Amino acid sequence: MDFMLPFEVKKLSRLINYHNKILLIGSCFTEHIGNSLGELKFSVLQNPNGILFDPVSVCKSLVSYVQNKQYSDSDLFQLNEVWHSWQHHSRFSNTDKKQCLRNINESQSNAHHFLKAADKLIITLGTSFSYRLTGLGQNSNGSPLEGLGAAVANCHRAPAQWFNKQLLEIEEIVAALDNCIKQLLQFNPKLQFIFTVSPVRHIRDGVVENNRSKARLIESVHHLVNKYEQAYYFPAYEIVIDVLRDYRYYDVDLVHPNYMATEFVLERFSENCIDEEAQQMAVEIKSLVIARKHKPFHPETNAHKSFLMSNYEKAKTLQELFPFIDFADELNYFSQASKNR
Repeated sequence: MDFMLPFEVKKLSRLINYHNKILLIGSCFTEHIGNSLGELKFSVLQNPNGILFDPVSVCKSLVSYVQNKQYSDSDLFQLNEVWHSWQHHSRFSNTDKKQCLRNINESQSNAHHFLKAADKLIITLGTSFSYRLTGLGQNSNGSPLEGLGAAVANCHRAPAQWFNKQLLEIEEIVAALDNCIKQLLQFNPKLQFIFTVSPVRHIRDGVVENNRSKARLIESVHHLVNKYEQAYYFPAYEIVIDVLRDYRYYDVDLVHPNYMATEFVLERFSENCIDEEAQQMAVEIKSLVIARKHKPFHPETNAHKSFLMSNYEKAKTLQELFPFIDFADELNYFSQASKNR
């Protein structure tokens, strides 16, 4: 008896390998994929603006990387003594205005150069809801905030009356993504797009509203996948909602997929989006990464020194076999044993 619905995932046409550069952008589920790929030594850059949830914010950010936009004082606002950007996650916020701008613009430059050389762009969309400024907010000096009607990527816990919440129409989402893809392909013609819809449910919007939101994202993405041969849809949302389909696979908040569910999705991603040689390499690399995280109870013992030495030799061999992968951290860590011989 089958306890899971059989579900065949279409394979990516040009599979990911270790020579690829991969930019990831979008919701928090993007970072599950990005962290997994990064830990396995793939060349990745994820969320240069921080976590983004809606298609308008994702597109606006990607276009800004193409243009290598540099932000200025007028793009920031102050709230509760902290400087923020409406287009960036709070991890860029800072009490020092100059430092806030410096961090944002360094990230912009890095994203511009990485995107120019990137082979894959993984976009994970979280919601169709967009938040627009009402013009009611004020800076700390009493002056009104600029950008009436502008879409924001992050509300930074500003008062709710500062925003209008809008459920984007499918036509709006398609238009934004379509325009974005055209600009990206002009900037980097070799780019391949991997779309996913986050399986994290936005229950604060309401259960019905969340389902409407996800449905619009799915329909919009499939429109673009059918239009562009460079575009592909990986069904992370369907794997969690329709294959796992059980609250045992959710965290205590009953909203976020738990570790087991996330690992299941990542396994399906690896099987269908990463080439066989890279998958085999990833197994070797993962064992080394796990060894690197090992915390010894008795580091002075010969057994631990032998453990370090064997993994040092393994890291050295892998570095020689795959000079395009950086094993500097592992070589440095495991070299403790060779230094003490």
